[in-house]
Amino acid sequence: MKKQGGFTLIELMIVVAIIGILAAVAVPQYQTYTKKAKFTEVVQATQPYKLGVELCYQNNNNDLTACKPSLASSTGADLPANTKATAGNVASVVISDDGKAIITAKAIKGNGLAEEDYILTPSKAADGSANALKWEVSGSCKAAGIC
Repeated sequence: MKKQGGFTLIELMIVVAIIGILAAVAVPQYQTYTKKAKFTEVVQATQPYKLGVELCYQNNNNDLTACKPSLASSTGADLPANTKATAGNVASVVISDDGKAIITAKAIKGNGLAEEDYILTPSKAADGSANALKWEVSGSCKAAGIC
């Protein structure tokens, strides 16, 4: 008598269960990864604004209150203009005009993003560097785990 080769039904069910478990873990991880990758465009869009605030801070004797977009033309500050509806995944980037120089970037709605905020708040560095700023990150992107 010749014995037939192959897999039993139990073995096939175990393989399908293992693949299902792996897929249940991998798909959400991949979605988070792609969302983070898209949000990096928003984070990178803030770099010229950070540089402008840091230059303004140093050029005005370490005073953030002089770093207002409304004063930029009169004081010669190096602050870039606030932007709205830029290309790609960035909806807007603005510097607050309240003397605190808070930078707020917003992602678009769509393409896997849901208008998450990326907020940078400057403060004097605690390490003794007189001209240095420390940036604190906050916003809805932290709750979403993408910044």
